[in-house]
Amino acid sequence: MTKAESEDAGFFTRELLTTIPSLRAFARSLGASPDRADDLVQETLIKAWANQQSFVQGTNLKTWLFTILRNTAYSEYRKRWREVEDADGSYAAGLVSEPTQIAHLDMADFKSALTAVPQEQREALILIGASGFSYDEAAKICGCAVGTIKSRVNRARQRLASTLGLHEDAVEGKIAIEDQTAEEPDHDPVDISSDNSR
Repeated sequence: MTKAESEDAGFFTRELLTTIPSLRAFARSLGASPDRADDLVQETLIKAWANQQSFVQGTNLKTWLFTILRNTAYSEYRKRWREVEDADGSYAAGLVSEPTQIAHLDMADFKSALTAVPQEQREALILIGASGFSYDEAAKICGCAVGTIKSRVNRARQRLASTLGLHEDAVEGKIAIEDQTAEEPDHDPVDISSDNSR
């Protein structure tokens, strides 16, 4: 192995390792359990390592890895979907998550609401909002047009805001939860019940 090849392998390894937390978060957002998310990340890293010669230097490694993870997860889902028998609907019933309508937001409520968002919309929202990808990068990962990603993100934000009872700008990172205890106004209240027109 030449020095240049050794440096390239070192760079590739370092980049793989720094991406693991983001990959795991993305795997969890796809609906995987913590154990399955770890397995998906491991499968992704193995596939990336085995096919590192197909990675084009100068392109975004993180985007490439997220695409591998997404494709691996969907392939597994399609395979599992064909194999699961659910004649009585018990499997599907276990996947249902009722939305919560309370005045404060905690992580359990957010996770529940996020799982109620359709898969494609949730995926787009996670890629843009949590993982920090641009719309162009997210479109490449999902294999669709940029406009499609934008509409999916918008619909996901609207659905989350509606489900959680938040103002629409809250899902964009401005968590503006409706306060049940109104603050006192900065001015004296005006009495409109008396007739001052005399």
